[in-house]
Amino acid sequence: QLQASGGGLVQAGGSLSLSCAASGRAFNAYVVGWFRQAPGKEREFVAAINGPGTITYYADSVKGRFTISRDNAKNTVYLQMNSLKPEDTAVYYCARHSVLGSNYYYSRADSYNYWGQGTLVTVSS
Repeated sequence: QLQASGGGLVQAGGSLSLSCAASGRAFNAYVVGWFRQAPGKEREFVAAINGPGTITYYADSVKGRFTISRDNAKNTVYLQMNSLKPEDTAVYYCARHSVLGSNYYYSRADSYNYWGQGTLVTVSS
C-alpha cells in the first residue's frame, strides 16, 4: 500500500516536497515512480528511482528541477520539486513497479501495479 502526501498550493517559482510512504515487504527491491495527471490529460511519467536509490530517471519536462530520492529504512520515496511552473499543476501519484528488481519500461504507467491515492499540486502564476 502506498500513501502520497505533501501536495498543496504554491506560487510559480516555489518548491514543494512530496512523500510516498509504503507498507509491505521488500520495498527496497522495487522501482518506485512518480506520475502526474492534469485535468483533461493523460497520466504522465515524472520520475522513478531504483530499489537501492542509486539510479534515477526523469521526464525531460522536470529534469533539473525535480529530484527523486528514497529512504528505505523509512519505506519512503520523496519528490523534491523546485522552480515550479503552472504547467506542473496536477494530481501526483506514486507507484510501485510490478516486477521485483526490474526497471522494465519504468516510464509506462502499466508497468506499475500498486498506486497511491494521489496528492494535488497547484502552481499559481
